[in-house]
Order: sequence, then C-alpha cells, then structure tokens
Amino acid sequence: MKILLLLGLVVLSECMVKVPLRKGESLRSRLNRLGLLGDYLDKHPYNPATKYFPELAQASGEPLQNYMDIEYFGTISIGTPAQEFTVIFDTGSSNLWVPSVYCSSQACTNHHMFNPQQSSTFQATNTPVSIQYGTGSMTGFLGYDTVQVGNIAVTNQIFGLSQSEPGSFLYYSPFDGILGLAFPSLASSQATPVFDNMWNQGLIPQDLFSVYLSSGGQSGSFVLFGGVDTSYYSGNLNWIPLTAETYWQITVDSISINGQAIACSGSCQAIVDTGTSLLAGPSNPIADIQYYIGASQNSNGQYVINCNSISSMPTIVFTINGIQFPLPASAYVRQNQGGCTSGFQAMNLPTNSGDLWILGDVFIREYYVVFDRANNYVAMAPLA
Repeated sequence: MKILLLLGLVVLSECMVKVPLRKGESLRSRLNRLGLLGDYLDKHPYNPATKYFPELAQASGEPLQNYMDIEYFGTISIGTPAQEFTVIFDTGSSNLWVPSVYCSSQACTNHHMFNPQQSSTFQATNTPVSIQYGTGSMTGFLGYDTVQVGNIAVTNQIFGLSQSEPGSFLYYSPFDGILGLAFPSLASSQATPVFDNMWNQGLIPQDLFSVYLSSGGQSGSFVLFGGVDTSYYSGNLNWIPLTAETYWQITVDSISINGQAIACSGSCQAIVDTGTSLLAGPSNPIADIQYYIGASQNSNGQYVINCNSISSMPTIVFTINGIQFPLPASAYVRQNQGGCTSGFQAMNLPTNSGDLWILGDVFIREYYVVFDRANNYVAMAPLA
C-alpha cells in the first residue's frame, strides 16, 4: 500500500481514504492513529538515526535571488489560495513574518501584504509579536497557515503578520519579509520556526539544510532543505561544533594575516549569519582590521579602499576548530561603480559569551555551508 502526503491529507492510494491531518501531528503519529504504522514499517524500515521516512521526504531547494551581493531572498507562499512573498532566509533570526493588510507603515505600502480573509486555511491568534533586527524592526500578531517553501508545504505554520514596520530600512528593502532559520530559543513569542516544522512534519529527509551564495550579483544561490549538494564544494566538509543553540554560534580560534593574529587572538565567539551582508565584529578589533587592510574613513563614515590596491592586499585567515578559512581581498573588498569599500563593519552584539563576531555574506560567499540541527554542527568547505 503506497502512502502519499498530499495537500494536508493522508491519501491511501489503494482505497483513497482521506483523513485530515491534526495540528502538530507527525507523520509517524498519523500512521499509528490509522493503524497503518506496523504495516508501513514492515515494508519500509524506520531509521532511528535520522528519524524519517525516506520514500516520503526529499530534499528541496529554494532558489535565492542575489540582490547586488547585499541581500539574498527567495519566494514563498502563504495561505489557500497561495499569496506570494519574497523573504530573506536568515540564519541570524528564528521568526517568519510578512507584511499584512493591517499594517499602516509606509514600508508596507510598497510590498506584498498578506490578507488573512482571502485564505481559507488561516487561523488567527491574539498573541502579539515584536522583533528588533540590527537594522529595522516589526510589530504585529501571530497566525497559522500553510507555508509553501520550494516543494515543501508546511501546514499549521505560525508566522507574524506585521502591523508596524517603522523607519526607512524595510521601506527600501527589495524583499517583503524574513524567514528565520536559527534555533527556536531565539524566536519571539515562542513561535516554532519553519525549519523545525519541516522536520517535525516529516517533510525533509535529514535534520539539516545547506546554503550556497553566489558572488558578483550572479544567479544560482539557494538554500537546500534536508540535503547537501556535494557538487558545490571541493575537498571535505569541515565540521565545527556549535557553542550555543540560539544563533548558529561557533568558536573562532584567531583572525590572522601571514600567521600573525590581528584580532580574536585568544579565541572569540562568532555566528554564521546569512542575513547580514558584511563581516561584522566589535569596534576596536574591526578598527584594527581596517588599518591592516589600508581602509580609510570618508566623510560619510564609510571605509574606502583604493581599487588599484586589491591585488596587493593581504588574505585574512579565520582559524576555526583548527582549520584555516582564508578570506582574500577579492572577497572582503566591495566593488561597485562608486568605487571600493571595506566588507568589514563595526557592530557590537553583546551576549553572555562576549561580543559576537558575525560571519555574514562576505564570508559565506567563499564557502558551501551546512547547518546541521541533528548534531548541532556547522560545516564548511571551499566552493568547487
């Protein structure tokens, strides 16, 4: 008997019995409730190491648009029928939210707005949500609906409907909302992240996702949910244990030039964050790095670089878990029609483990990165 998961129903193809899914119910529980679990496991042995049904779950890629090497966003849909939104896939936060028709901020007026009255599967709550980012913020309320990401339909996904998006950052942003991929402990209002529901609902084969970010404004960037594409990297993946289950936080041993530590000499904590454009760190060590690479501050506060100097500028090496991850000048110098600027940025992000460094897109573009929730690791390998 073949069993398919389709449109929120368990469909038994031989007898076409349709049973509605229950909110928060896993596929295993569903089959058990129907008295079908034993028969299914006899024919398709359950793998306790990975906790999934391999014939029902497949890795699914979500294409990302590269916006000037500054932001990477993809298209998702919410509701029945589907309402489409572009969202940043952000490993530095945990909530999904989009603008709503209840939002009066200027930032909502030029973006897609979710209308819950046009979705037959929407469920409202009275729970407020408020999220503050490094740039921009939102307030609103939470609701539940079906969220389509790539080929994956996540049912009963909790998400934020913005009512206020103050300031100008989100007004000028080319994306509508944000889909957070960090840990549940970081989620505002205890909302379950989208990726957790993908796994809990048996929709992906492995409890991990991986990321490739293109450079030079090129196409081809993606997030791959439930899988790793080995064709995108060379050599072996280097597995780095997490030091916290909030952000994707790791220990950096040192930051050096020609073997000489220029920052983080006694180790420091860093997060791997697809939602941050640059490579950020505490003010003083970032100022030292700007000095070492020859960046000078202009009247606008930007650190500018002579474009003709790029070929002679040093490679900066991040040593992580004993492995060297080099960052050449071609990666950390941002070039555009207006000239060249530094990809390093001062940003103080204090935590209990000290000020965090942020390995943003400037760093991630050099590596294929795997975010492994099953074992609490990040893995990185040079691009192929």
